[in-house]
Amino acid sequence: MKIVERYITRELMTPFTVVIVILAALFSSFSSARFLAGAVTESLGMAAMLKLVLLKTLIALEVLMPIALYVAIVMGLGRLHRDQEINVLRSAGISEHRIVYAVLLVAIPVGIVSGALSIFARPWAYEESYLLNAQAEAELNMDRFQAGRFYGSESSGRVVYLRAKDDTGKEMAEVFHYIRKNGGSEVIVAKRALSREPASGQRPQIHLFDGASYRLTHAAPGDTATRFEKLVYFTDSGNALDYKRKAATTATLQASDEPRDIAEFQWRLSRPLATVLLALIAVPFSRGSPRQDKNEKTYYAAALVFAIYYILSGLAQTWVEQGTIGRFPGVWWLYLLMTAIALALLSPGYRWKQALRR
Repeated sequence: MKIVERYITRELMTPFTVVIVILAALFSSFSSARFLAGAVTESLGMAAMLKLVLLKTLIALEVLMPIALYVAIVMGLGRLHRDQEINVLRSAGISEHRIVYAVLLVAIPVGIVSGALSIFARPWAYEESYLLNAQAEAELNMDRFQAGRFYGSESSGRVVYLRAKDDTGKEMAEVFHYIRKNGGSEVIVAKRALSREPASGQRPQIHLFDGASYRLTHAAPGDTATRFEKLVYFTDSGNALDYKRKAATTATLQASDEPRDIAEFQWRLSRPLATVLLALIAVPFSRGSPRQDKNEKTYYAAALVFAIYYILSGLAQTWVEQGTIGRFPGVWWLYLLMTAIALALLSPGYRWKQALRR
């Protein structure tokens, strides 16, 4: 990499790093506040809640990285224009193509990382978050229960008690579980219980040993009592781990003909392309004037263009999900449009250059 390209990439990487850290921190803070307000900490525990926040932030990075790069290019190249450094480079024979080339040296690796997060990390993070959410909704996460205390929930009508618990927190003794159901209730007592970590794709479960289950109907004779040596109790509602397209592997989505799966698949593949095209579109908006009031107008225009892209990207995905648009053109019409806009804005004789400079 030559000196000029190295200098421009450094001017872009510095604001990109700052912006992506700020955006990720803000997103994590917002997610933490939302989970705390929803009593997720009480259901899962602090460690699991922090894991859930990290998973949500990892999912959000595929969107936050293109945003951060877009802002970094407008800010970084904008500073070079304001300080007349770009004019000095041009007077030294540095063409516009080399500046765009330096931008691509940053945009392409960022796009590759964004694509890897979308294609590989996204389904894994969603699967893990669905497991944690299932445990939170079940309100039967034995890790948070202490021995000798009753735990109840008015929303689900559930009461749990355990007399003793070992040091690992996975084995319990003298377990009592009551849950209110439509038209009746159920009571389960067991001498011993083991909390099992669910494998990938499995529902959370608790193994109960040497106990009894009582089903009470609160009506005519119909109550039942069942003795058991071992009972596997699934702790979620049963649908939390059904097939979810966001947690499906990219290969599974590719083979599907369902419109929602097609939309998810194309969204994942479009992340690198969106990152690079947004970076190219940001270049013309960095061409500001030394006067600050005109620079602010340029920033407003850049923000407006990004807002339009964000709306159109959501609209394109929705159209594919609803079957309004088929697999082709799918969401790709938006990126063809962005390619045409980027090429037009970067063309040597395009009038918008003069308009942006004014």
